Amino acid sequence: MSFFIDEFQADLEALPNILQKKYALMRDLDKSLQEIVRQNEQRCEQEIEDMKRGLRAGNITPDTSLLRFSEEALDEQKHSVRIADEKVALAIQAYDLVDSHIQQLDHYLKKSGEELRRERENTATASPTQTPDATTKSGRSGESGRGGRKKTRLATAAAATEVAASAANPTGVELDLPVDPNEPTYCLCNQVSYGEMVACDNPNCKIEWFHFGCVGLKEQPKGKWYCPDCAAVKNRRKGR
Repeated sequence: MSFFIDEFQADLEALPNILQKKYALMRDLDKSLQEIVRQNEQRCEQEIEDMKRGLRAGNITPDTSLLRFSEEALDEQKHSVRIADEKVALAIQAYDLVDSHIQQLDHYLKKSGEELRRERENTATASPTQTPDATTKSGRSGESGRGGRKKTRLATAAAATEVAASAANPTGVELDLPVDPNEPTYCLCNQVSYGEMVACDNPNCKIEWFHFGCVGLKEQPKGKWYCPDCAAVKNRRKGR
């Protein structure tokens, strides 16, 4: 397992540089595409004006089969399509690269869950008087104290996946379902954990965690902070 962790960490550290190169290439292709499209629009507008003048002067017969753009204009349009196809291919490569790392992480979490289950079984066998709650309690227990929940967190896909796996499977039983569809969602946007997040100080808040951007925060709030829904309820109670 340690070998897998080291290998996965090495691949993960190289991922940002690889993605950055692909995105930079996509930006270069996009600049080239915009320039070609601009040139083609100007060329086509000029050729249309030439056709109109030719029709008015009688130099061109009103035969639709003869009214067509030049080969240069058609070649520019074909080139634009090729560049657009290259951009799509790069985007697919970037997506597949990230997806492969997610699948590797899912595999690691599954193996880790199996090892934890075996360790708990061995511990239970060696210490039969030990209560299961002392070793299997998981989920958001570390956040149950409202004083500690005031801290913001920088969420990652791995952290969200690990919380989902431990909350849904505290006994370490092997899960057959993929991890991604079971990732917990938070905030008013009902999306997975990402970026900096803040917790509502209402212990009965149904959502609990919120993205900074969704609640208009740019930095960690000072003192107690309540989400919009809980703040509205609190204000209504004060008004009575």
